[in-house]
Amino acid sequence: MRITKFLAATALGSVISVAPAIAQGVQDDEVVNDNIIIVTASKRESTLQETPIAVSVTSAAQIEEAQVRDLLDLQTLVPSLRVNQLQTSANTNFSIRGFGNGANNPGIEPSVGVFIDGVYRSRSAAQIGDLPNLQRVEVLRGPQSTLFGKNASAGIISIVTRKPQFEFGGSAELSYGNFNAIVAKADITGPINDSLAFSLSGNFNKRDGYVRDLALNEDANERNRWGVRGQLLFEPDDDLSFRFIGDYDKIDEDCCSVVNIVDGPTGGAVRFLGGQIDSNNPFSRISFLNFNSTNEIENYGVSLQTDYSTGPFDITAITAYRAVRSSGNQDSDFTSADLIGVNRGEQAIDTYTAELRLTSDFDGPLNFLLGGLYFKEDIQTNGSLLFGADFQGYADLLSGGNYTGLEPTLRALIPTIPAGAFGAEGQGRFTSYDYGNTAFSIFGQLDFEITEDLIFTAGGNYTQDRKNVAQNNVSTDVFSGIDLVQAGVLAGVPAVVAADPNFNPFLGLQALQFIPPYLNFPNAVEDGRTRDKDFSYTLRLAYNFSENISAYASYSTGFKASSFNLGTDSRPFPADFIPGSPFQSPPPAASPIRDAGLAVNNLSIGTRFADPENAEVYEVGIKGQFEGLAFNIAVFDQILTDFQGNIFTGTGFVLGNADERSTFGIEIDSTITPVPNLVFTAALTYLDSKYDSFPGGSAINAGFGVTPTDLSGGQVAGVPEYAVTVGGTYTHEFGNDNELIFHADYLMESNTQVAEGLPTIRRAVEALNASLTFAMGNGVSVTAWGRNLTNDVYTTTVFPSVAQGGSLSGYRNQPRTYGGAVKFKF
Repeated sequence: MRITKFLAATALGSVISVAPAIAQGVQDDEVVNDNIIIVTASKRESTLQETPIAVSVTSAAQIEEAQVRDLLDLQTLVPSLRVNQLQTSANTNFSIRGFGNGANNPGIEPSVGVFIDGVYRSRSAAQIGDLPNLQRVEVLRGPQSTLFGKNASAGIISIVTRKPQFEFGGSAELSYGNFNAIVAKADITGPINDSLAFSLSGNFNKRDGYVRDLALNEDANERNRWGVRGQLLFEPDDDLSFRFIGDYDKIDEDCCSVVNIVDGPTGGAVRFLGGQIDSNNPFSRISFLNFNSTNEIENYGVSLQTDYSTGPFDITAITAYRAVRSSGNQDSDFTSADLIGVNRGEQAIDTYTAELRLTSDFDGPLNFLLGGLYFKEDIQTNGSLLFGADFQGYADLLSGGNYTGLEPTLRALIPTIPAGAFGAEGQGRFTSYDYGNTAFSIFGQLDFEITEDLIFTAGGNYTQDRKNVAQNNVSTDVFSGIDLVQAGVLAGVPAVVAADPNFNPFLGLQALQFIPPYLNFPNAVEDGRTRDKDFSYTLRLAYNFSENISAYASYSTGFKASSFNLGTDSRPFPADFIPGSPFQSPPPAASPIRDAGLAVNNLSIGTRFADPENAEVYEVGIKGQFEGLAFNIAVFDQILTDFQGNIFTGTGFVLGNADERSTFGIEIDSTITPVPNLVFTAALTYLDSKYDSFPGGSAINAGFGVTPTDLSGGQVAGVPEYAVTVGGTYTHEFGNDNELIFHADYLMESNTQVAEGLPTIRRAVEALNASLTFAMGNGVSVTAWGRNLTNDVYTTTVFPSVAQGGSLSGYRNQPRTYGGAVKFKF
């Protein structure tokens, strides 16, 4: 029954690990004792070693002591978690144990599910927020389908904020740091009457950019965001409560600057046009653009959670509506030459969720949790990428003048070529997608106490998922729509060799056909629909050896439904189309799209969607908690079949499945309290992550300009073999309830390859953070803080440069930041 109580509470997002000297910031109704996990939503408690799951919990006190300024900073406290921000403020990618995706493409749900106060945030733009009144952040590793209705194949990040209180209180904080960083947070809570309490909080986060654009003489990579959040808690009696939450946050930033890692053969053409590149400098804080990037994001929503206890049952219902509105524009060639004049995108995401759970609390050996989740989401995206004023000259330089020089010849051969000069400013692509997703899940767990100390758990999740997508993409790039094989035949090249560049001189220009015509769907062959269903499950044995030592062994499966490619590289599947020109001899073989008369010039193959992702995890763990010492050890083998990969190729994103990816890992974390006022923490993660089978990975190498190879058996790039975090907090108490608190933490990640196919581009991380706080008994505290104090520099992501074959771009980490903060609690 103790295990059931814990698991039921975890499903409500309400478990916190409290070490003896870290029990700060908990709610008034929490009971704080040494060696206790505090469970608040159902008023239950369980000891740490009775928690048969790999979970890391970061409390509000730890977040404050470590001066975590952003979700990006959270990984310095949780070594199994990795957080990357990509090309816009709306793209943050989370991975756990080396598994994670979902940013950069709105058609992909993440493998790591993010919940805030029990509400699922389905897209990265909806996950970003500077929540001013955090209570804790929980990172649950591995599939969690039987506790969370929305199935996440790699893990869960559950963010819990503080409930309204029936006693007046609050806080206000103001921080200032280098780069003119200003962070302000405030919250107030208290009773309206005996059964109704409120809380109101707000936050403001503004910072100058740490990258200097020398072409525009302005800063980039700034912070400019704010938000408000209001809550009402109605408790008419001890058995019934209603928690209503409404929030709004806004982001308006110039983000995100790119560094040049490899200045390839196209760099000379950029410079000839007067463009500038900070060449071959992966750690640069200098950029050259011809216009500022813009990122505007509105994220808002409401939720209502109802909790009701009746006899031996607890009932919880959560309904929510979330909305995201985002728009942005970016100089995507990342040079001061005007190659790409516009890369604008807009998204509107509306998400509706309803969840109902029933949890038992019997005195006997059998208990259960049963729940259901309804999920509905609508996404509309619109985008445009248009050539700039320098593109035509750039294409001429790359082709030796043939790009425009051959225009009269090609028009004479093919009079149907549309009017408009090749590569003229304003030509490009216009994209539009309409996406609808409806899903429901039935999930639950059954816990049986075989003996008082041996508990068997069986859980399951049945999911049905339905998606419908309509595409309306248009290319106005005149040159990319020309069949150069046809031109060769009309110029006298024999049809049998017209598709061979050794005989057809026009084919040397194919590399400049960046934006060929699209085949939109639904059409007579492609219905734009996926229909998935799955049953995943968990089996677990947990045993308490003593009051201090427990262990568990589990086998779990997980599932993520099909994901659509809502990007520019959405192409027909090979089974539906065989590419080639009808003017070559022999012509391409018959295929459904060609037979239906739908083929367009230069249509290539790829994917419309990725098949469902399935996970299975074998795991054993041991947990111990003694006076002054706590530790958790987990050993696991996690396997994802049909892992959904989203790879940028320089012109768009290719969405596909890796046949099988696996990670064998060991996770160790510990807390040592040698004396009451001194706490040490240490965590080690070892990950052996590899592609067991990925012959299709050759497309990744091709995108980087590397000779295509089968990635099967190779290590997965971007996943460090070792990650270590160590930290310490010392509290010195002196008269009148005053405290001096010193905290330091250090993150080390072993040297690892950043991207597949690029073994020489590697990353190693060493980040040191520290803070010193003087907390006075009257509620005022003053803090000096610093992050990345050693100014460690590394590359976070590498990708092919846009329209610059052979060049590589990427993102670097944030530089050293430091400052001071004043906080008042009342």
